[in-house]
Amino acid sequence: MDAMSVAAKPLRKVLIANRGEIAVRVIRACHVLGAEAVAVYSEADADAAHVRKADDSRLIGPPQAAKSYLDIDTLIAAAKDTGADAVHPGYGFLSENAEFARAVTSAGLTFVGPSASAIAAMGDKARARTLAKDAGVPLVPGSGLVGTVDEAIAAAWRVGYPVLVKAAAGGGGRGIRPAGDEAELRSVLPVAQREAAASFGSDAVYVERSISRARHIEVQVLADSFGDVVHCYERECSLQRRRQKLFEEAPAPDLSPDLRGRMTAAAVRLARQVGYTGAGTVEFLVDGDDFYFMEMNTRIQVEHPVTELVTGLDLVAEQLRVASGLPLSVRQEDIGLRGHAVECRINAEDPDKKFMPRPGTVTTLELPGGPGVRIDHALTPGATIPPFYDSLIAKLCAWGSSRPQALARAGQALAELEIGGLTTTASLHRRLLDVPDVRSGTYHTSWLEEFLA
Repeated sequence: MDAMSVAAKPLRKVLIANRGEIAVRVIRACHVLGAEAVAVYSEADADAAHVRKADDSRLIGPPQAAKSYLDIDTLIAAAKDTGADAVHPGYGFLSENAEFARAVTSAGLTFVGPSASAIAAMGDKARARTLAKDAGVPLVPGSGLVGTVDEAIAAAWRVGYPVLVKAAAGGGGRGIRPAGDEAELRSVLPVAQREAAASFGSDAVYVERSISRARHIEVQVLADSFGDVVHCYERECSLQRRRQKLFEEAPAPDLSPDLRGRMTAAAVRLARQVGYTGAGTVEFLVDGDDFYFMEMNTRIQVEHPVTELVTGLDLVAEQLRVASGLPLSVRQEDIGLRGHAVECRINAEDPDKKFMPRPGTVTTLELPGGPGVRIDHALTPGATIPPFYDSLIAKLCAWGSSRPQALARAGQALAELEIGGLTTTASLHRRLLDVPDVRSGTYHTSWLEEFLA
């Protein structure tokens, strides 16, 4: 314990290299642990809630993300100028950028996340597959990197059609193109390579078998620098459109104890294999009683609140503890499942017009309440939702002692929610909660697109 005490260095002031609801979420965790929080903001976010709630703040550039929230040098300068001793990246933006993590530590600051080498290893999807295989984690049949049409065709014949061409440096559902046969593969390969280069700065791609009607289930892991790795059970993320999640729940419905045990053990093995520290998520495709590794997200997830609701953990506080050199506050035997929780992502989009973004100004705001209801947001009346960033504006979560109770509370909360002046996906969630497949939990990754069609 003495060695731990010597190694530990409590964080005094944390710069949050993000915006919106996740910035507010991290600010709260900092304050609970007694640390100050520094907000950064672009010119479009000068009056944003996360700026007002922070102890200190710095303007980092114009509205365009490339010139503000993605500007590594400016973020490091802001951290030094405000006397911050750590940087929390949130999710999105630079949260899975190994260069950013390396720049933070090179500047003598603490990066609240895994090492740059772990981020790089899991960010390279081809390398991640190799590490997963070495850890004994099942893989979807696939190839190594393919650079030419002939290489892709040869790989597809080995793997078996239909296939997905996937960006090796990708994530978040981007840089993926399906192909049902050789002709389609010839057509989509260069498109996928261009999209990968534009999105991730690398045109490297690989081929993977496409498993239709699978479930998308992810396991939350936590790891400290003392070698302890735990899982916090799983989340169901199969309700998605164009591989972008809209609705999540924990635990996954109708998952056998055997399958849960095998998946969570595989996630812990992979985290150990990578030398992981902090909070991370291992994502799997589930096909019947089989599961396959997809990717590992080396950051806090958008959907982390449902795990917090069913485990009682503060995952962001655990990130901050680990970054300060402390051990995890819990052991595996301390983490149990209690009840059920669901999350509805509220985006400023019009679901009736192909999810067209609808930025604007919040004219009125009525937030739900009641037992088991949680809403993470950065909204205030008069707040402007700018067109420059992701359209997620709030996460409406509900917990219940059972899944039916959680769904009922979510439905009531959605009925109470009013965000005047904006068109949002709340209307879609109200419809979805009345659909028998959603109520029974018998949906898959293609279900929502089939429903919308």
